[in-house]
Amino acid sequence: VKGSNRSNRNASICKMSEVSPTSHRVNLGPLEVSPLGVGAWSWGDNFYWGKGDENDQKQAFDASLESGINFFDTAEVYAIGESERRCGRFKRSYLRRKEIGEEGMVLATKFAPLIPFRFSADSVVEACKRSAERMGEDSIDLYQLHWPGLGLDERYWDGIAKCYEQGLIKAVGVSNYGPKRLLVVHKRMKERGVPLVSNQILYNLAYRTPEEELAELCKSLDVKILAYSPLAQGLLTGKYSEDSLPSGPRKRSIKSMLANGSELLVVLREVAENRDRTMAQVALNWVMCKGIIPIPGAK
Repeated sequence: VKGSNRSNRNASICKMSEVSPTSHRVNLGPLEVSPLGVGAWSWGDNFYWGKGDENDQKQAFDASLESGINFFDTAEVYAIGESERRCGRFKRSYLRRKEIGEEGMVLATKFAPLIPFRFSADSVVEACKRSAERMGEDSIDLYQLHWPGLGLDERYWDGIAKCYEQGLIKAVGVSNYGPKRLLVVHKRMKERGVPLVSNQILYNLAYRTPEEELAELCKSLDVKILAYSPLAQGLLTGKYSEDSLPSGPRKRSIKSMLANGSELLVVLREVAENRDRTMAQVALNWVMCKGIIPIPGAK
């Protein structure tokens, strides 16, 4: 567990109240999303997450909507665009079968600053158009810069602002931005009249570094935090142990997290049992209690 005082940090799990993931909506600029989203990193990916069944993923998409969850997050690099295509297919299929307006669903995706292949503002605009085409959308609900662009940040910021100004996207977000860079991009967007609505970062019970500075900064700037990997890639579900590890690239990282998070898992399991909830429900509820939107994966 990352942090200097594990006992105090673990105690916070026991003090939280229960938040409904579907009882209200959260504003992301012009968008209204559920306080819990769904991450689509694994949809179409057969390498990192292992082979998944598209029909199972479609059922997860449908079940989320039926439960009141309307927010789905993908990226152009997830399965080299296949995740975006599946999100679009699942959405169209659902709309054909159900009486729900398109405004009832929110699809977010991300631009990948693949230096040196993308080095201009126009590269962001072109990538945005291709993402929209893959998803079958006229415009993208939330478009995010997937990670900092190092020396090309200013160009990428200009590019995503152009996307907003041209009506290609409804809202602008960033991902994996620390405090210093977030302050600068927020200022640049404000100067252009472009609201910066979100920062998607790694945050969960086992990784709480953002609490040290970034969380308060986001709050002061009215930038909503979206938490990816809120279950620590499955660790916080309790399904992994030294004798039961995932196959593939995740095996090493889960093994390392198990070694460092055993105390946390004991407390998490105890709270879940006392409240008749699963460990995953407790871990996700803890994130929502912080006013942060978790986006766990679903296969």
